[in-house]
Amino acid sequence: MLISKRLVLGLAAGAALAAALPAVAQDKFPDRPIMFQVPFPPGGPTDAMARILATELTKELGQSVVVENRAGAGGNIGAEYLTRAKPDGYTIMFGTSGPLAINHSLYKASKYDPRTSFEPVIYVGYLPNILVVRPNLGVDNVQALIAKDKADPGKLNFASSGNGASSHLAGVMFNGIAGTKLVHVPYKGTGPALTDLLAGQVDMTFTDILTAMPYIKSGKVKPLGVATAKRSSALPDVPTIAEQDKKVLGGYDVSVFFGVVAPKGTPADRIKLLNQAFSRALDADAVKKAFSAQGLEASPDRSPAYLGQFIKSEVDRWAKVVKQSGVQLD
Repeated sequence: MLISKRLVLGLAAGAALAAALPAVAQDKFPDRPIMFQVPFPPGGPTDAMARILATELTKELGQSVVVENRAGAGGNIGAEYLTRAKPDGYTIMFGTSGPLAINHSLYKASKYDPRTSFEPVIYVGYLPNILVVRPNLGVDNVQALIAKDKADPGKLNFASSGNGASSHLAGVMFNGIAGTKLVHVPYKGTGPALTDLLAGQVDMTFTDILTAMPYIKSGKVKPLGVATAKRSSALPDVPTIAEQDKKVLGGYDVSVFFGVVAPKGTPADRIKLLNQAFSRALDADAVKKAFSAQGLEASPDRSPAYLGQFIKSEVDRWAKVVKQSGVQLD
């Protein structure tokens, strides 16, 4: 009788273990492809960086990481899609300053709040803006530009890629801090704005360093200052705008940041796993080399908590600039 009981208990334990195995397998993450949303069209710098990361993440996670573009409304369409996605870690987004900060104040009909609608995963890095002017403008530094404007207010202008774009708000912030009267000339995209700058039809632009670098190196535009708090590693000889007049311009800091977020409610253990995988991917030689060539500066902190706090501070900071600009988009 004792032997029979032991046999029964053994069989029961084996059955329980066998029943548990599929459940453990089902809990493995990830066990299918991850959709990596990019809220902008294919071919741009954000899309290019996402694809570089996706290739490395596929190696790290052992599952395909598929880039999916959902463009429109300055990134809002992709961001709003993410709020409706299942919070299981299989749908994440590579966001920028627009959908993760600026758009909250810029768009009247925004249906999400970047501070509360997502789970932060990792702050990837930032791309500095840079102030470049036409070579024959007759100024060699920011102080000379400010003096030229104040001698004849409202004569100088700056091009942007559109109302509410970072290149527009950078100029608004500059006017507010420096007391200048630079006139905004909006274009439908960075390409047309640069075309007119190269042709001498406009005086300057506050564009991202990746876009500006080829024209700086060829001498077609003159760099006056990097728009971030510290110099760019891609152009170390170009001073920052802030350092050229710390008393007046010391707080000037404009860049495009890149961060990964997931739907609200995504389990903490999956956020942690994704954060670690992204961090290893960012440390891969191929990724570091590619991002460095694009002028991307590394994040000061890769923790999810840091990105969450950074998004909150950026939403507040840009709300003031958007209000100052007077721009509201539908």
